[in-house]
Amino acid sequence: MARLRKEIFFSLRQLNLKIQELLTDLNQRQMKKLPGSRRSQFEAIDKPVLKPLPLQPYSYTLVKQVKVHIDYHVEIEKHYYSVPHTLIKQKLEAHATGQLVTLYHQGVQIAVHPRSYRVGGHSTIDAHMPIGHQKQKQWTPERFESWARKFGQSTEQFVIQLIQAKKHPEQSYRACMGLLSLSKKFSDKRLEAACYRALATGVNRVNQVKAILDKGLDKQPLPEKQPDLLSEIEHQNIRGNNYYH
Repeated sequence: MARLRKEIFFSLRQLNLKIQELLTDLNQRQMKKLPGSRRSQFEAIDKPVLKPLPLQPYSYTLVKQVKVHIDYHVEIEKHYYSVPHTLIKQKLEAHATGQLVTLYHQGVQIAVHPRSYRVGGHSTIDAHMPIGHQKQKQWTPERFESWARKFGQSTEQFVIQLIQAKKHPEQSYRACMGLLSLSKKFSDKRLEAACYRALATGVNRVNQVKAILDKGLDKQPLPEKQPDLLSEIEHQNIRGNNYYH
């Protein structure tokens, strides 16, 4: 450091080049207590036993136990990956790297997906789905709609909305079950009132319905629609609320 103290550098590159130059000089300098230099000691002792670097860089792998849900997907860091539908309710071992998610059942690889970090998204392989919805004899969109209808029209409509929001209906089953199970904590009547409020206010997620129930908003009247005061103003410099449609 003493040899750099009085020098001025105008970039990190300049500094690194100077350090490289001084380091070469240091490694080739004769040592006082050992024969040769640091460089010659490295050539004689360390270099002969060095092993080649791995062909592939090290990749961290997250290993965890997961359970297959009724929609034949498993959850890994809030993203859902499909597996063969015959494994519903089975426990699997997931290996997740930065590029791939590999799933094993009793040591046998049963599915591989590209890794996705889209929260709430689904990675679904069509081959994992049952032919003609055979596996859905117990769970179908119609069954969820019928179940929701027992709570009321708004709950049924909210479930239909959840199902229609997904490419594959099975991807919505987890959310449907989560919604309808709210009745166990809050009652059937309150769930219906919360779904009514959700539909009226543009809410479309189950956790938002739960928030309505947690805060007791289902017991409150709907907020009154505020009048659009700007629509009553006429002026050549005002574009109006339909200008950007």
